[in-house]
Amino acid sequence: MAGQRRQPRSRPETLARRRDILDAAVETFGSKGFAAGTLQDIADQVGMTHAGILHHFGSKDQLLIEVLQHRDDTDVADLEGQHIPDGMSLFRHLVRTAFVNAHRAGIVQAYAVLSAESVTDGHPGREFFEKRYQTLRSEVAHAFQVVCTERGVTEPATIGVAAASILAVMDGLQVQWLLNPEAVDLGRASEFAIEAIVSAVLAPQASPLVEPASSAHT
Repeated sequence: MAGQRRQPRSRPETLARRRDILDAAVETFGSKGFAAGTLQDIADQVGMTHAGILHHFGSKDQLLIEVLQHRDDTDVADLEGQHIPDGMSLFRHLVRTAFVNAHRAGIVQAYAVLSAESVTDGHPGREFFEKRYQTLRSEVAHAFQVVCTERGVTEPATIGVAAASILAVMDGLQVQWLLNPEAVDLGRASEFAIEAIVSAVLAPQASPLVEPASSAHT
């Protein structure tokens, strides 16, 4: 319509430049952490100046947030609606993601470092990770609810615990794998843990960790 201003469109070369900066930031923050990794470190990798980085992202804090969002967007880029699925498909997606992560150590390392750092006071990524885990726990819990309904299983009270456990197992295995990839098969270990947790929700059994009453007092 006449009188309306068109929103400026990023040129392809600008988008490519931003992607180069994000990739360099992933490497820098993954190897040095957010505090120690500087904008100059990132600028040197892409042949720019410190001011050039700020021109594209405004601040180091904003660059961090876009790095984290870029990582999440990459995970769902090939999915319908660019969003993780629901029900049993969600759990299968998590397993596939673990196998994919075994081939992108840089992104996994950056995520592990930044998520650990985010628990410190004043870290600019704290709000991002708080919301991310809250959202993921909710989505995994809802997937459990969907699967229980589909299979006619009474929804157990353990769904919330199970959702948090799946995320914890995936992130914890990533750390073990980063430290010793020869000793930890990230994909298979993640698959085993997710299958075990899903099975425990859908078909709960007596815990093997609880001592039988007859032997508890001997």
